[in-house]
Amino acid sequence: MVKFLLWCILLILCWPLALVALVLYPLFWLLLLPFRIGGIAVGGVLELVWAVVTLPARLLRGLV
Repeated sequence: MVKFLLWCILLILCWPLALVALVLYPLFWLLLLPFRIGGIAVGGVLELVWAVVTLPARLLRGLV
């Protein structure tokens, strides 16, 4: 909603720039998509490593 309101203000102040932004936004979103997917994959691997590292402590806590 905030992006839309900022775009509306830009449309009022400088409509050619707002139209260029409207056209280029999906292109930038597509260009950045692989980095988002990579970030999700790296986050998942780091969570897996953290779970493996903390597994002994959780097992000992469960025995006591």
